[in-house]
Amino acid sequence: MPPDFATTDTAPEVAPDIAPGTGPDTAPDTVPNTVPNIVPGANPLGVAIIGAGFGGIGMAIRLKQQGRTDFLVFEQADDIGGTWRDNHYPGCACDIPASLYSFSFATNGRWSRRYPTQPEILAYLRACVDRFGVRSHLRLGLGLVAARFDAGTGLWQLSLTDGSAAAARALVVSVGQLHTPFVPDLPNLESFAGPRFHSACWDHAVDLGGKRVAVIGSGASAVQFVPRIAEQAASVTVYQRTAPWILPKRDPVNGLLKRSVMARCAPARRLARAWTFLAHDWRAVGFVWAPWLLTAVERRARSFAKRELANGDVRTAVTPDYRIGCKRILLSNDFLAALNRPTVAVVTDPIASVSPTSVVTADGSARPADVLVFATGFRASQPLSGVCIIGPSGQSLADAWRDGMAARLGVAVAGFPNLFLLGGPNTSLGHNSVVFMLEAQIGHILRCLRRLGGHRALDVRPEAQARFLAWLDRRMRRTVWLSGCRSWYLDRSGRNTTLWPGFAAGYWLRMRQPIGEAYRVTPRNRIPDD
Repeated sequence: MPPDFATTDTAPEVAPDIAPGTGPDTAPDTVPNTVPNIVPGANPLGVAIIGAGFGGIGMAIRLKQQGRTDFLVFEQADDIGGTWRDNHYPGCACDIPASLYSFSFATNGRWSRRYPTQPEILAYLRACVDRFGVRSHLRLGLGLVAARFDAGTGLWQLSLTDGSAAAARALVVSVGQLHTPFVPDLPNLESFAGPRFHSACWDHAVDLGGKRVAVIGSGASAVQFVPRIAEQAASVTVYQRTAPWILPKRDPVNGLLKRSVMARCAPARRLARAWTFLAHDWRAVGFVWAPWLLTAVERRARSFAKRELANGDVRTAVTPDYRIGCKRILLSNDFLAALNRPTVAVVTDPIASVSPTSVVTADGSARPADVLVFATGFRASQPLSGVCIIGPSGQSLADAWRDGMAARLGVAVAGFPNLFLLGGPNTSLGHNSVVFMLEAQIGHILRCLRRLGGHRALDVRPEAQARFLAWLDRRMRRTVWLSGCRSWYLDRSGRNTTLWPGFAAGYWLRMRQPIGEAYRVTPRNRIPDD
């Protein structure tokens, strides 16, 4: 069992101060192809962290715990929280238990229920910022536009959204994979006369009461907000491209006694976290090595749909035709039940166009709509599309990733020294907590920073990255994710560039291995190659 679960927790308990999230993060409309020459300041940063979600905040806390103060966290939005700041649609919650969807060094015994809600998660992160004293290191409302590595000085030269510049010895990018909303290019979409927005940019000013709402998509966000808006809208029409597999969400409320015990007993919190981790991690066997084991899970999902849906035609429409696990398995107690409402409909015909007052499908039907809500996910295979990062050779990271995202263990990219990713390629999970993965990455980056020391540069060896990618592709071949469905896990070429194909504990062990053979160091006194 990873020793992170035995981390001493002697600091005061985090008491969530629940508050709604703020508006969505916005990316620049254009990205420069070059970075202007920036004269580094006399005192460049030791570490520049981009993004103030779980990864960026966790990195900042760990640096502070090691006694470092030479770092800043740049966040384009006006608040921390990442995806839990941006996504504040009705019913927004996590599908990983709260005991695991939190930092191992900041366990919280006051969660209101098994699965944490968006306001609670955001409040938890805000409390962590204050508890560990990193608020003074935050630069909110200030994002990264471009970065270029200067081989001569061994510094990353940064161009920021307010026109200012900064320099840092190491650059840690923690923007995640699910932060750039995807909106399909529907014909005549601009002609729609009513409000329209993505679920990640929910417009709470729009009153859905008595409105005819068209929901484009039936994925993870839709199954959470559709039951909520169905209670107030005149009608809700869900336009479904691919049906999701749905399982019941066992989400009991944590009573006063349990919260009281957990708040006062750190060993109980650590035990609950360890048990939850193990209970989730074994599921990787079905996803990665033996997809046939998921047959029993599929039967359970079919049985759940049969119990919940009264109409057999609706049940047929929302029953997937692909193997369970190929796409993200969703948890919901009320989405299927909401489809029983006479005011809720599911449409499986493709959308042909949009008119000012309706959505037109391929069969020629025009269904009236007053509001359009896109539940169409994110550009997961293009997470850094909003910034320009240029290595010492002049190659941009976008060009290096033209054929798909690639990084050794999702953290380091060959040809881009002193650059580290949090939540990078192939570090998401379909069965366990991404916060655990982020902590493993943070520990690895801290070791890399120590190895960098006073040297000019630390760069992952191309051959080490190539070996890892070859292993990754071999491992992926047998996974359920490549069994034939379309999902956000896959890029344009059909390669899975998002998920880790194995146990989360296995990833943690790999991140603990010696880094000497995988990285090369450029001493300060060596003349850099032209």
